Amino acid sequence: MGHRFGVVGDPVEHSLSPVLHRAGYAALGLDLRYDAVRVPAGALAGFVAGLGPEWRGLSVTAPLKREALALADEVSGLAVLAGGANTLVRTPGGWSADNTDVPGAVAAIRERFAGILRSATILGGGATAASVGLALADLGIGEITVAARNPVNAAEAVAAIERHPSAPRVLLVPLDEAGPAGGVLVSTVPAAAQTDGLIGRVLPADVVFEVTYNEWPTPLVAAALSAGVPVVSGLDLLVHQAVHQFAMFTGHDGPLAAMRSAGEAALAAR
Repeated sequence: MGHRFGVVGDPVEHSLSPVLHRAGYAALGLDLRYDAVRVPAGALAGFVAGLGPEWRGLSVTAPLKREALALADEVSGLAVLAGGANTLVRTPGGWSADNTDVPGAVAAIRERFAGILRSATILGGGATAASVGLALADLGIGEITVAARNPVNAAEAVAAIERHPSAPRVLLVPLDEAGPAGGVLVSTVPAAAQTDGLIGRVLPADVVFEVTYNEWPTPLVAAALSAGVPVVSGLDLLVHQAVHQFAMFTGHDGPLAAMRSAGEAALAAR
């Protein structure tokens, strides 16, 4: 019986995960299957319960990352810290939940920027902001500002970052009060929210991390590139977290170059 893997979420049709993982299988000659399956909010536990033994792992995207934590029989400390799991792996005792977004973000940043990192500003306060914030703390950043359109809704992300063992200082401000980033500038907000006024307030920065890979380049990315600022892309994040997942799913190191090339080709074709 061939092993199956997949990505679940809602919506999920846009996901590049099948492209990346299938490219990895092809590069290593692995006879495995990876599909995208739409699973709406509230339905993950039922979906997982109905999976046959051939299903060995799932990539989990919005809005199911918290549900993945709740259904797992084992949960990594990192997934607990982040408040969500993007990876489910079948084990002899059931399902294990983990989070590869955090190490993926660390690797993505370091691939593009090797300089000293002292401070950071994150635009947006959702689950992605929490994961990237934890990655920034892993990189040794002790001062992090979270600028959110609705600061009340960002409290959970702030609490997750503050739980990091390094105890970073996290300042929560309204998005329209965000000031110059100076260090790492992370955007988790839609391109439509990246107004000229906002961009003018938050730049300059040492490096810009734009977590989306759609609508590229976003207004923030265009401004950063024109100013010669290094840019980390959402595709960088997606590929690096997928490489971590690939190893957890298959026991083989994920072929980064092949997976990135496939992702770039898929985006160019859209």
